[in-house]
Formats: sequence, C-alpha cells, structure tokens
Amino acid sequence: MDNVRPSLDLVRSVTDEQVLRALMHRRRLTRAELALTVGISKPTAGESVRRLTERGLVADTGERTPGGRGRGRVGSYYALAPALGTALAVVIAPEGIVAEAVDVYGDTVARAGRPAVPGRVAAAFAEVAAEIDAAAAPVRVAVVSAADPVDRTTGRLVHLPDSPFLVGELDPAAVLHGAGQVIVDNDVNWAARAEGRDLRDFAYLYLGEGLGCAIVNDGEVRRGHSGLTGEIAHLLTEGPGGRAVNFIELFGELGLRRPGSTAIDGPRLRATPAAHPAVATAVGGVIAAVVALADPQEVVIGGSWGPALIDDIRAVTGRAPRPVAVRAATVTADPVLTGVRGEALDRLRALVIG
Repeated sequence: MDNVRPSLDLVRSVTDEQVLRALMHRRRLTRAELALTVGISKPTAGESVRRLTERGLVADTGERTPGGRGRGRVGSYYALAPALGTALAVVIAPEGIVAEAVDVYGDTVARAGRPAVPGRVAAAFAEVAAEIDAAAAPVRVAVVSAADPVDRTTGRLVHLPDSPFLVGELDPAAVLHGAGQVIVDNDVNWAARAEGRDLRDFAYLYLGEGLGCAIVNDGEVRRGHSGLTGEIAHLLTEGPGGRAVNFIELFGELGLRRPGSTAIDGPRLRATPAAHPAVATAVGGVIAAVVALADPQEVVIGGSWGPALIDDIRAVTGRAPRPVAVRAATVTADPVLTGVRGEALDRLRALVIG
C-alpha cells in the first residue's frame, strides 16, 4: 500500500493540471465537457473539480445548462477562480513606459503608461505599477523589459559605453517588491522570444536606434556570465575601404547618428541609399562573428531599419565562408511587448498549475 498512495496522488495531480489547462483555454466548462475535453471519465472530472474548488482554484460560475423536464440533468459551468491574480508586463523604452496586467486567460485587464523622461524613469515606473495594482487583481509575477543591458544576477540596468537609452539607476525588483516573482531582461532578448517561440537555434539581430543581438540555443536565450551576451555595438567589423572599425563607430563616420546622441538615425539611414552597401558590409561582418561563435541555424533581422536592408545584407552574407540563412523578423507589431506578455502569461499559468 505504500506504493499505491504516491501513484494515486500523481494521477490526481496530473488530472488536476489537465483540468486547469482546459479551463485556461476554454474559459468555462461543465464537468461533462471537462471529461470529454481532457479524456477522462465524468466521475474523475467531478472529483478533480471538487478538489480544485476546495483549493480555491476553480469556482462555480452560477451558470447552468438548459435541462430538466426530460431534457437531461442540468449542468453547472465551472471556471478558474477570479482571485487567481494577474501577471504584470512592463516595457521601459525611449518611447515611454507601458505596463499591462494580464489574466490567466491571456486577456489584458488593465493598462497604464508614462513618458520615459530622463531623470524620472524610476518614478514613472513606480507610478504605472501602482496604477496597475489598483486596477487589477493581485499581481503574482512581473516581467520587465528595459532598452538597456541588464545585469543577470541583480536585475539592475547596466551602463555600457554608447548605450543610447540609459535611464539611470533602476532596480525593477525593488520597485516591484510586492509583485512576487520579478523577471528582468533587455528588449532584444524579449523580441527574440516573441519571434522564436517555436525556434530552437537562431540569432536575432536588432538594428534600430540601438544595436543588439540575442542568441537562442536549444530554445533558450543565452545571457552569459553577467547577462551581457549580444552587446555587439563595439564588435570589430569591416568598415569603408576594408579597414577594421567598431560597429557603432561606423554610423558616426557615415553621419548616421542623431545629433548630440549615440542613437542611430534610422530614418536618415533608410533615406541614404549610398550608405547602404557600407552598412550592409558591416552587418555582414557582425553576422560572420556571430556564426563563428554561436553556430545559429538562421539569423533573424529585426529593428526599425534592419529589415529594410535585408537584400543588401543577404548579398554580403552569401559570400561568407560559412553562409547562413538570413531573414527579416515576422513579429513586427510590438515584438518586445509581445515577448514580455507571453512570458508573463506562461509564468502566471505555471504558478497556478504549480
């Protein structure tokens, strides 16, 4: 009998997880519908609903199926309990700070935003978090993106030379101390997660006002010892005349920096076809380095101006000793927020099931 109890508990646990997942995707089901959806007997479904209701994870919605008077028994609809909480998804970018509360169904139930004014980003971040907290159910997990390098151990933003969007000292976990689990990463890694939820090995090259790269290997974003994998701005590549140049410095030489800033002027770059061959050659040198070190199956080009130069970039990479497939990103509408929101939802659901 000692071996029977652990096995029975495991079966119940697996069944309860299947029921929870079914309700996450179907929103409300009767016990008979749960049995059919999960592939279990009606009594087993009923027992699972009873256990989950006692644990506060599932609730009777009060809705009933048509029935009675010869039309069969009336069925009760069950759904996930309203008090399961939400996940907070936050993007800190030059364009502003955006925060969303996502429920376990993946619906955005609250949204707030503030300008990313230099010197008060931390204060604005705290304000949007407080606004979301007041408008939504309790936040159980928070996922944050910052348009700056992020220290892997502390989650704090890191200053690197030529980081155009440094928002100052910011510790997202400290600001969100009441939000439970807090996950922080840089924007390029989140964009790569949005692009490659079904991809196992690729590199995501972000070419916009800033420069960055995410390396995905075996389905995981590789962050390195301190979290700075993919900081390619100072990578040596090929410049005009075949000479070596730091990647970021090329744009200054070509007059493609924003005045008084280290940010790349994307509109000017796109409107200057004469600069495209030199930029594509430099990008090709960066891709060659990434291929040599990370061996990706393909390279995805994202960002505000990178996809516009995809043909020029392919022409350069096609002549490389180790050519690799290069394509433009397919997630083009808010890729960073898409990646953050997806991770927030996954983690909230894992907490509920766990």
